[in-house]
Amino acid sequence: MHKLTVLSGGMGGARFLQGLLHAITTGRLPGVDPDAEVTVVANTADDLWIHGLKVCPDLDTVMYTLGDGIDPGRGWGRRDETWSVKEELATYGVEPTWFGLGDRDIATHLVRTQMLDAGYPLSQVTEALCKRWNPGVTLLPMTDDRVETHIAITDPDTPSGRRVVHFQEYWVRLRAEVPAETVVVVGLDDATPAPGVIDAITDADLVLLPPSNPVVSVGTILGVPRVREALAATTAPVVGLSPIVGGTHVRGMAEQMLTSIGVEVSASGVGLHYGARPNGGVLDGWLVDTADAAEVDRVTAAGIACRAVPLMMTDVDATAAMAAAAVELARESAQR
Repeated sequence: MHKLTVLSGGMGGARFLQGLLHAITTGRLPGVDPDAEVTVVANTADDLWIHGLKVCPDLDTVMYTLGDGIDPGRGWGRRDETWSVKEELATYGVEPTWFGLGDRDIATHLVRTQMLDAGYPLSQVTEALCKRWNPGVTLLPMTDDRVETHIAITDPDTPSGRRVVHFQEYWVRLRAEVPAETVVVVGLDDATPAPGVIDAITDADLVLLPPSNPVVSVGTILGVPRVREALAATTAPVVGLSPIVGGTHVRGMAEQMLTSIGVEVSASGVGLHYGARPNGGVLDGWLVDTADAAEVDRVTAAGIACRAVPLMMTDVDATAAMAAAAVELARESAQR
């Protein structure tokens, strides 16, 4: 295998990519070339405009993580960050105060916004930003078009009893503590895959779905027109890793999002939600954690090769082992 493509969200996807690259460079992936090319198709439906700047949280988290600039404690934003601009904006009373941009991070958003204003598409802007970070992968936005995820929540203070907020407000300000009624992804149906996205899937030797949010990260990538068709057409095996361990998400709000769309919150529930490729789904293989080993047969019965392995990304070696298990399952699926 020489060409690997990963459909990624932010923190979970970025940490998995760290392990994948580590596994490649240390020769821990049998059948994968030591100089294998990794292409990352990143979710951009979490993007927002704030203080006149275009912010792309998932693209930046992947870029900073693989470029060794991420804040390891938060899992997002820049290491050694300062917050002078955020504090000054708050002093002026400028809203929103719940979403903070660090001083170092603002430089990225300034460059991105200036290039977008000059007419460059997001894919070219991302390529230019990656020259600063050298992430070791080809990083592609899922689309150059504006797509934004919004969440309908219960709000007894409004006449209708509900209101719609941007995904970032739901996650950052409300901390996903308010029940989510509906996920609305504005602009998704009319979006076009960014240059290189479809080829990255159809020309791949392996496509991986890391343990990113299956609704608002991987799910929105799959919702871009032609992406599912590309997954159906590719000769590469498609293997995913469960973001649900022991009946709940490890980090983030996958549980809330799955509940909002009526999907069972379990490792097998997510695998069945993605579905088997022969039956119109996207998966050939699915990894669940050892805590969910009892669910393997349920997934296998649906036509998806399934194994139970440790899926906690405690360090880069543990994550590399996850990547190795995904590659091994892909090889088994291809042989079948």
